[in-house]
Amino acid sequence: MFANISPEVLARAREVKLLILDVDGVLTSGQLFMASDGDIIKAFNTLDGHGVKMLQESGVQTAIITARNDNAVRYRAEQLGITHYLHGQHDKKKAYFELLQQADVAQNQCAMVGDDVIDLPILSRCGFPIAVANAHEFVQQHAVWVTKKNGGFGAVREVTDFIMHAQGTLQAALERYLV
Repeated sequence: MFANISPEVLARAREVKLLILDVDGVLTSGQLFMASDGDIIKAFNTLDGHGVKMLQESGVQTAIITARNDNAVRYRAEQLGITHYLHGQHDKKKAYFELLQQADVAQNQCAMVGDDVIDLPILSRCGFPIAVANAHEFVQQHAVWVTKKNGGFGAVREVTDFIMHAQGTLQAALERYLV
C-alpha cells in the first residue's frame, strides 16, 4: 500500500503522537459555498473522518488548528471526537505552542497536514510536516511528505493510514472489520 517510502519518512511517522489538521484545503477541498444569508457550507470527506477515528483508537491524539471560526467545523470536530480544536487562530505558531502544552507532546511527536503558507509556522517546526497534493508549491517544498490525494478528497485518510502503517497498527485496525 505504501511502496517506495523512504526510511526517514517512516521514522518520522513512527514518532507521531499528535496529528494536527488544517481545515480549508485539507479536511475540505478549500472551496467555500456561501448561502445568501452569508452562512458558509463545507463538504467533509467521510473516508477522512473514519481515518481520524481509527487513528484516535490506535492511541494518536488529533487536533484542528484553523484561522476560521464557524459552526460547521466545530460540529465536525465534535462528531469526530477531536478534543483539541483551536479555531480563530490567525497566529498558528502561537496556537501550535499552546497545543503542545495541552497535548503534552514534543515537536518531534507532531505531524501537521497543511495546504497553504499560513500553515508554514507549524509545518516548519513539527516532526512530520505533510502537504496535500494540491497544496501551494512553496508549502510542498517544506513538507517531508506530500499526499497523492487532494485535500477534501481522501488526503487525510491517506495520512492516517500511513501513520498507522508506520506504527504497525493499520493492518489490525482494518482486519477487525472482517469479523
